[in-house]
Amino acid sequence: MPLHRLFLFLLAMTAALSAEGRAEPLVIAHRGASAHLPEHTLAAYRRAIADGADYIEPDLVATRDGVLVARHENEIGGTTDVAQRPEFAERKRTQVIDGETVEGWFTEDFTLAELKTLRVRERVPGLRGTAHDGRHEIATLDEIIALASEQAVCTGRTVGLIPEIKHPSHFQQIGLPMEHRLLEVLAAHAYTREAPVVIQSFEQTNLRALRGRLGPSHPNIRLLQLLEVPDRQPGDALAAGDPTRYADLMTPAGLRDIAGYAEIIGPWTRLLMPLSEDGTLGTPTPLAADARAAGLEIWPYTFRPENHFLPPALREGDDPGTRSDAGSVEEIRAYLALGIGGFFTDDPALGRRAVDAR
Repeated sequence: MPLHRLFLFLLAMTAALSAEGRAEPLVIAHRGASAHLPEHTLAAYRRAIADGADYIEPDLVATRDGVLVARHENEIGGTTDVAQRPEFAERKRTQVIDGETVEGWFTEDFTLAELKTLRVRERVPGLRGTAHDGRHEIATLDEIIALASEQAVCTGRTVGLIPEIKHPSHFQQIGLPMEHRLLEVLAAHAYTREAPVVIQSFEQTNLRALRGRLGPSHPNIRLLQLLEVPDRQPGDALAAGDPTRYADLMTPAGLRDIAGYAEIIGPWTRLLMPLSEDGTLGTPTPLAADARAAGLEIWPYTFRPENHFLPPALREGDDPGTRSDAGSVEEIRAYLALGIGGFFTDDPALGRRAVDAR
């Protein structure tokens, strides 16, 4: 076996053995170290790994020529400088995505070469500033995998990937399905043929199809069903005229159904532990216990350090943009007490601190 393949094999086996008897929850870098650098950039992923992330998360959308790139949404007016680029002014349009009318510029209207001319901007500048705007390109999935592989060698530890397929029904409808392409890219890299990969989606249809395609021949790839607020509908349900809501997925019967095609659920944090009227974390809901009873792991999203995102009782001062590192760690540790197996955070260093302090 070539030395690089042997190294990847040993890393993967170490990760598998660690996960099997793991006492420590996994720290997942939500779009990279996005509390510090613009999300979904190679710089944000590199920092996340340096800060101790076990997994890095690229949200995936497709270009017009079918390349998978990392963006929070396929609408890029708020996260790139495309609105300031006169050569692309005529590309602005309006379309309906998952039942919502969206205006802007969309990745599916650009080739990869065109997207590479754009520069990334901070998605929430009011909270995180604009100091890093204009410094980074849009990253492809291939580039992110190459970075993870490189950093695994540099750090001597496995860095997992947890890609999210964004708006899968929409991309299916416009002739740019991402599922097959994602599996092709994963198979094309020696690293992702061995390292742990978790594919996530807010929809069910594509995860069921992926389960059928993966079978037993890809033991390093697992599936995660994301869960939103109860009264919302998954995009595939909307497209099919199906009345299913996330509330239906979170019943004991719904969770048992999920366990038939996925290993993990990814609920919004407040679905596990809502806020009380006094601004503290309230009584846990039955969701965690019901999910475990169905045989599912629980990896909630998203922990962020700014006051704006924290429970009022854990904030520092009144400025929404002020960071409360201690408050964020305390919030994470309250959820760790529920027995979660991993969690998404915009600041992996704080996530690492919360886990290591246990």
